[in-house]
Amino acid sequence: MTDERRLHRPHVSRSVAAPAEAVWDVVRDGWQYATWVVGTSRVRDVDPGWPQPGTRLHHSVGLWPATLSDITVVEEVDPPRRILLTARGWPVGEARVEIEVVADGPQACTVSIAEDASHGPGRLVPAPVRQALILPRNRETLLRLALVAEGRYRLARGQDTPPA
Repeated sequence: MTDERRLHRPHVSRSVAAPAEAVWDVVRDGWQYATWVVGTSRVRDVDPGWPQPGTRLHHSVGLWPATLSDITVVEEVDPPRRILLTARGWPVGEARVEIEVVADGPQACTVSIAEDASHGPGRLVPAPVRQALILPRNRETLLRLALVAEGRYRLARGQDTPPA
């Protein structure tokens, strides 16, 4: 993330024991979105071409039976390094979500996520309160993303158990 963006949107990062491409494979598989994005209960549809700019992922958020259906739209993408999304969850509003993947060598990377409310009633909540809710959720999101990417990477390499 650029220094300017970092100042305006707090972020969390996590080391992943898999190459950046392995993480990107999970991000670009829209049908896996509910597996790693905390709060997403299901994926209803994924536009062809996901995650190209303008494509949408149709999801539901919340716990059944109180779920809300909405969409996430790709605003910008630079595979396998960065994706900028607008995640909708009306009536709460919309959030801008930026995910960056930085290679730390051939078999490791660091993933960062920054998120903040961009439109709707969620913007009325003071930023420190919003971030007190968003940051822990995003820590868990990155943990889930790492687990899926690492597991897929191990399987692709013929390793079926996690390292000790």
